[in-house]
Amino acid sequence: AAFIEPVLVVRRVLREQLAVLHSRILTIARDNATAKRLMTIPGVGPIVALSYFATVDVPARFTNSKAAGAAFGLTPSQYQSGEIMRTGRISLCGDRMMRALLYEAAQVMLFRSQKWSWLKAWAMKIVKNRGAKKGIVALARRLAVVMHRMWMDGTDFRYGREGSAPAA
Repeated sequence: AAFIEPVLVVRRVLREQLAVLHSRILTIARDNATAKRLMTIPGVGPIVALSYFATVDVPARFTNSKAAGAAFGLTPSQYQSGEIMRTGRISLCGDRMMRALLYEAAQVMLFRSQKWSWLKAWAMKIVKNRGAKKGIVALARRLAVVMHRMWMDGTDFRYGREGSAPAA
């Protein structure tokens, strides 16, 4: 029982320091207009938004928003030789941590978020037809694209698609 006391003290100090770090991250995210805008997407919290902001850094370096998904290695690799053309696994190039964070955000949007959006409905169709993991990866890639477009346009996340007729 004497050896457990120091472990409990260390655990308490770690939890206190984690709370301080969490409050600092929230403060930074609230002060950053782009991160605040990105956090309007369900599943995207302060850590994902700030990491995306830091990883992309200059959004104009991508010629179009679709290139953002490829930059994080979330596009399928292609094998072509003569008449043979196969689509493989995701390429895994780019920032590994950002890819993992986008995967987590996609997973939260699909399975934890109660609010429906066009993006969640799109991903749910993929999950139904192709499986959960492929749906999550596809949504992670689409999240990278949507986040880039939101950053470039300066718009908040829209839950419905523009130009679609309202349900009667």
